[in-house]
Amino acid sequence: MANQDMHDDDPLDDFDPGVVTFDGIAKVVHVGGNGPGVIVMTEMPGISPHVARFARWVRDAGFTVYMPSLFGRDGAVPDVEEGTAVLRRACMSEEFRAFAANQSSPVTKWLRSLARLAHEQCGGPGVGAIGMCFTGNFALTMMLERSMLAPVLSQPSLPLDDPAGLEIAPEELAAVRGRLEREDLTVMAYRFKGDRHCGAQRFAAYSEALGDRFVARVLPDRAASRDTTPFFEHVVASPHSVVTAHLIDEAGQPTIAARDEILSFFADRLAR
Repeated sequence: MANQDMHDDDPLDDFDPGVVTFDGIAKVVHVGGNGPGVIVMTEMPGISPHVARFARWVRDAGFTVYMPSLFGRDGAVPDVEEGTAVLRRACMSEEFRAFAANQSSPVTKWLRSLARLAHEQCGGPGVGAIGMCFTGNFALTMMLERSMLAPVLSQPSLPLDDPAGLEIAPEELAAVRGRLEREDLTVMAYRFKGDRHCGAQRFAAYSEALGDRFVARVLPDRAASRDTTPFFEHVVASPHSVVTAHLIDEAGQPTIAARDEILSFFADRLAR
């Protein structure tokens, strides 16, 4: 898939799709690779070619990727109308808390079970996870699962109506903070400086809640690619997706440095 055009639908035919069910909730999960497990959670509006490209980078770095289908058409490049419809459905779904600060999305319970399964199947000391945009905070809540060792938050955008809000219940946040301290773990986080959906207030709130366990990276807006799809141009409408839609795939670019740092973070935490 080295020559995959990011403006064309991606068949995802180098991943193995399968239905995974926890507590009666079934979802398709695309799996590929060998090594410790890493869960790649898609950004809005679904598993785009950009998200799949990042998953392949993780896979090719020596990990088993688990990429759950959480919304949208897998592999698609949706237009503005379709992407907006996916966003609206997700905002109304009982699985997500799109407009509620201090609450955790119910889907994170399912994702914690997926992390546990990935650890059982792949072995090693534990698993990693990255959330992006709509799913950005989920990797933090997943730290309630003991097998989760390497959480990455990329442009965490929920709650959508509260720039300083955190999409996690206070008691869960306290439990995660305690675990980070006890086990000497850290949370990596990324955003663009001018991101309209994940701004300085949100990162400040994470820093206040997690202290120096929260390691923030803020990239300059000029580092964002302008070669984006219509949904990102017209709906997102700001530098946003650090390792996917706004990544510039050229040596020396800040977004490539962020990608490489994330891969190194997974390698350091999940080394056998």
